[in-house]
Amino acid sequence: MADIRLFVTTTEIQSEIILDLMSAAFEEDGYAIATMEMDEKKDIWEASLYLDLHEEDAMGVRFAEVLEPHFPGMTIEREVIPDEDWIAKSLEGLSPVHAGRFVVHGSHDRDKVRPGDVSIEIDAGQAFGTGHHGTTAGCLEVIETVMRSRKVTNVLDLGTGSGVLAIAARKLKAVPVLATDIDPIATRVAAENVRRNGISTGVRMITAPGFHSPAFATHGPFDLIIANILARPLIRMAPQLASHLAPGGSVILSGILASQRWKVLSAYNGAHLRHVRTIWRNGWVTIHLDRA
Repeated sequence: MADIRLFVTTTEIQSEIILDLMSAAFEEDGYAIATMEMDEKKDIWEASLYLDLHEEDAMGVRFAEVLEPHFPGMTIEREVIPDEDWIAKSLEGLSPVHAGRFVVHGSHDRDKVRPGDVSIEIDAGQAFGTGHHGTTAGCLEVIETVMRSRKVTNVLDLGTGSGVLAIAARKLKAVPVLATDIDPIATRVAAENVRRNGISTGVRMITAPGFHSPAFATHGPFDLIIANILARPLIRMAPQLASHLAPGGSVILSGILASQRWKVLSAYNGAHLRHVRTIWRNGWVTIHLDRA
């Protein structure tokens, strides 16, 4: 786990350029990088490099050298990453969530799993995705439908969070699953959850922002791509996501407010994907598309 992050504050357009620069400079060395929107109205973004504390001096110099030719004088800030589970949410008192054959539950509710259920055990941890949010439950329902009715030989879970959707896909069918997240904490926790659920092979976890990793080309194209993120990044990455989808493949998108549905559909129609179905849950939607 990284001890600190070095980051710059910038705009959305500049953050995309900086992300490309950081990918070229740091990803082959195994460093986690990320961009994040901080204030939509003011167009404030952060581009971050995660590293161990003892590397700060040397990597700070390298980071500055990467930025200087394109963004001279840009200020690099630092943040110490706390050890506590900063997004931990206790599952105590929450009942198991049923979505199709899946039941997502904490370890304290193992006795509530029924014969025929596909059990996914997710305890409180440092990554989002316990199944209690409508977006996760919607994805689980569509995953079961797609994997039951269509040929799926490999899966991509983009923005894996707790790993619950990658676990679901692997439990339904013994096919390879690539699971990615921009947050190194999330990929570490997701890998732990995969092991907790008795999956020893078949799921690869990597830290990667967007599609900035050679792993996508190595493991793709994918018959099923699941992306439970947010509407704006989903819209931006529509062409890239579609380019990694195999002929006849399916896409499951979520993290989308109902009011954002048409913008997302428009972006993916422009990427030549066809709308199959929308699931509505508590103001959020999950969208199933395919490539005919």
